Amino acid sequence: MLKNIPLSLYIHIPWCIRKCPYCDFNSHAASDELPEDLYIETLIKDLDQQINLLENRPLLSIFFGGGTPSLLTPKAIERILSQVGRRLELTENIEITLEANPGTVDEARFAGLRSAGVNRLSIGLQSLQNEKLQALGRIHNRDHALRAIDSAMKAGFLNFNLDLMHGLPQQSLEDALQDLHDALQFKPPHLSWYQLTIEPNTFFHHQPPVLPEDETLWEIQEKGKSVLQQANLNQYEISAYAEAGRECIHNKNYWEFGDYLGIGAGAHSKITDTQKQIIVRHSQLKNPRDYLDPKKKLTVSENILSEKDICFEFMLNALRLRQGVSLDLFISRTGLNIKTLEPMLSFAKEKKLMVEDQNILCATEMGQRFLNDVIGLFLP
Repeated sequence: MLKNIPLSLYIHIPWCIRKCPYCDFNSHAASDELPEDLYIETLIKDLDQQINLLENRPLLSIFFGGGTPSLLTPKAIERILSQVGRRLELTENIEITLEANPGTVDEARFAGLRSAGVNRLSIGLQSLQNEKLQALGRIHNRDHALRAIDSAMKAGFLNFNLDLMHGLPQQSLEDALQDLHDALQFKPPHLSWYQLTIEPNTFFHHQPPVLPEDETLWEIQEKGKSVLQQANLNQYEISAYAEAGRECIHNKNYWEFGDYLGIGAGAHSKITDTQKQIIVRHSQLKNPRDYLDPKKKLTVSENILSEKDICFEFMLNALRLRQGVSLDLFISRTGLNIKTLEPMLSFAKEKKLMVEDQNILCATEMGQRFLNDVIGLFLP
């Protein structure tokens, strides 16, 4: 029986100052002046058109992603949050995260975002070395990044994430570890650390940079994990490390197959209809110009997930968590019997890719190393 599924809200801001060569997200180079007012009006229209799907559930988190949400003024963020708060119940300790680019913020803007209601930041450093930032096409440099972290802390943000990448063009082990050591000087309560991958439909896909050899990538990953563990940041997900109690509530809801409503250009939703006992995916118009066109329908697709789709999506998310999830969570979030995962589950256990435990779904150390192969077993 599907019921009491936790709910988050994702708000997509589709503009950046410049598109990064590795980025495959729905982001577009911004013009000199963003259409803030029109975009806010359309976001609220988007929310109003989908709000009947939510069954009066409270929000446990809100996440402003992009793109570069920090391009919006604090006043704009405050307006959005105010309108959301008038329409939806917010849990008492709701987590409200905003992604910030170091090249678009200062202490005054951070203070404004704090006053607007944002209580968690995710600062996109990617690297703290100028030559690596230049290779990644970032608009900021090392000094911008360091000042951004310092400004965020001075503005009162004690809950924040630092975003770092490794496996960068011509990056050595020493380079990667230096980035970690420099970031850890700020004692971040949460750090995302993930390997650069070359995605289709990106500049790097068409003109691939020279990346480190596999042996170096593996050494970076393993020694980096050790550095983070020594800093009391526990790896709770493939690329997420946090102090105890500082795990990202919004992302954990994804990984634990909770529901989320997405508003904004190109946003996606996964919503459970407890009356019909179905799980539905929605997606919104992708191009910002189309999204802002009042003549166009905002929702462009709506699909009911099949049992096989549900199993795959659950495992795709849940196996990212280092400790896995309980079988009870699978049953309560999917409405399915555990037998629907057979024989793939038995095969994964036989190959030592998932732990032999009747009560949890969790990849082994080897399974985590070859996680794409494990997840592939559950493809529809």
